[in-house]
Amino acid sequence: MSSIVNVVLPIFALILLGYLCRRTDRLGPTAASEINRFVVWLALPSLLFTATATASWEQIWHPGFVLSFSVGCLAVFAATLAYRMTQGRSLVDASLDALSASYANTGYMGIPLCVLIFGEEGLEPALVASLLVVCVLFALSIACVEAGLHRDKPLGQALRKAGGALIRHPLVVSPLLGVLWALTGVPLPAPLAQLLDWLGAATAPAALVSLGLFLAQPQTGRSDGVWPIVAIKLLVQPLVTWLLAFVVFDLPPLWAYSALLLSALPTGTGPFMLAEFYRREAALVSRVILYSTLVSLLTLSAGLYLLGL
Repeated sequence: MSSIVNVVLPIFALILLGYLCRRTDRLGPTAASEINRFVVWLALPSLLFTATATASWEQIWHPGFVLSFSVGCLAVFAATLAYRMTQGRSLVDASLDALSASYANTGYMGIPLCVLIFGEEGLEPALVASLLVVCVLFALSIACVEAGLHRDKPLGQALRKAGGALIRHPLVVSPLLGVLWALTGVPLPAPLAQLLDWLGAATAPAALVSLGLFLAQPQTGRSDGVWPIVAIKLLVQPLVTWLLAFVVFDLPPLWAYSALLLSALPTGTGPFMLAEFYRREAALVSRVILYSTLVSLLTLSAGLYLLGL
């Protein structure tokens, strides 16, 4: 429990700082959107580029773990997308809800938690999971959002519009460029690496402060359905991943436990960043992040106890 609290407290502190800055008018009403744009256009693309450009095949290729974690994410994403669309949500908003139910906070909670619990050996599965979440899951959700935004156009025009938006989107382009750089085998020049490290390091604090700024504003959008999504994220996704990691693929203990722990993490800030970026209602997404992080103090502690870790 103390390990989890130590990791979670800074997250709440950054959200609180953003909240207080808005409530005391230290930052203005457009600050949440502007800081979020900085994250989407500069900070997170730098992080994604660096992560993919410096990753090695040996680090990434653990088929059982990759399938257990990614299939768990994608199954939850697809099920939540269908569930929310049957409730009358548009494809765009249902995609953001589905991302909220499947987007684990692997980077800023998962990495420190895995290292605390498993030692340095826990770093590798946490890094692989982070790449899967921020590259594969992000790309899928952006594709669904873009398809929803252009669905009223003729099919050919809709495909062109959505495809054009995808190949220009910073969160899709940056990891692809990183992969291309990695294929060259050339190390990043020191000045470029330093610049990207500085920008990438700003991702988590800026995104969390932006979330706090948003929560301090009057909430006018829909926020129904928060608790079902929180339950899907903290209970259903770990259950699916457990079945795959322990039963289907029978992974070695380190990789099986890591897959389960990483899938049980609360929702990260990615869905909020996309909701703000696309100017959609972010009230539900922001509450899912906040509530799932709070409840995860209990669910993660219970999971660690049951696993004997």
